Amino acid sequence: MAQQRIAVVTGGMGGLGESISTKMADAGYRVVVTYSPSNTKWKGWIDEMKGRGYSFGAYPVDVADFDDTAAKVTQIQKEMGAIDILVNNAGITRDMTFKKMTKADWDAVMHTNLDSCFNMTKQVMDGMVERQWGRVINVSSVNGQKGAFGQTNYSAAKAGIHGFTKALALEVAKKGVTINTISPGYIGTKMVTAIPKEILDSKILPQIPLGRLGKPDEVAGLIIYLCSEEAAFVTGANISINGGQHMY
Repeated sequence: MAQQRIAVVTGGMGGLGESISTKMADAGYRVVVTYSPSNTKWKGWIDEMKGRGYSFGAYPVDVADFDDTAAKVTQIQKEMGAIDILVNNAGITRDMTFKKMTKADWDAVMHTNLDSCFNMTKQVMDGMVERQWGRVINVSSVNGQKGAFGQTNYSAAKAGIHGFTKALALEVAKKGVTINTISPGYIGTKMVTAIPKEILDSKILPQIPLGRLGKPDEVAGLIIYLCSEEAAFVTGANISINGGQHMY
């Protein structure tokens, strides 16, 4: 790597986000993580990472708020340098049947999961185009491809992410900037492994031909590839990483 590229990972302190952040740091990138302003445990996470040998830039960003993303990305670029890579990983769930879903439940998921891709990407895209190099990786979900009971808001937001990816990829393809989506299935994060074993064994694992949960590092490894020079011909793609749960 001729120079150390700077990568921003939204939601970089979460289960999957942590694996993405650490693996990108291991690969030689200078990594900046964003976290929710309501996260009161961020300093403990930074201290834990320092104990493991990682030094991350860390910024509280409300990815659902355009003005906040504009201000914080300006700060990041002033203090850390130009952003070369953006991983739009931040997301939430508000799962329930459509009958019970409120407008607030819908809006919260759409704003955090889909609007955030616009909000964050808008702040970095002009710079990437000017420098003729950039990578944006948007983290969607298998449930954005096939749907899921009780997730009309989440599935809609995650499906919308790939429409965003394809259209933007067309606009910047000749500018040295690639835009891609990845769609993980069930990954062994703390949230998923907290599901009762009987539910995992009877309801979830039988859906997965490989017969196991994915590993966070496997998803992170795919992102590392998409950030690389070798992936310069990959753009507008939606790459499934779900153990064969959904094929198309």
